[in-house]
Amino acid sequence: MALALPSDFPPWSTVRTYFDKWNRNKIWYRINQLLREELRQKQGRESQPSAAAIDSQSVKTTEKRGRCIREIAS
Repeated sequence: MALALPSDFPPWSTVRTYFDKWNRNKIWYRINQLLREELRQKQGRESQPSAAAIDSQSVKTTEKRGRCIREIAS
């Protein structure tokens, strides 16, 4: 099922061409970056974050364990 664009948009192929071009030139990335900086400033924060949080939660494994590499190699 094809989705239709709003009637005031140009043809789908034109929209797709611009999207692909902007994607290649990282325009979407820059727009997002500028909006994020503007929002941070409006919130009274520095435009660039000074620290990052890294999620260190380990991946859960199954209860059943497989054979050890040493067992397989021998």
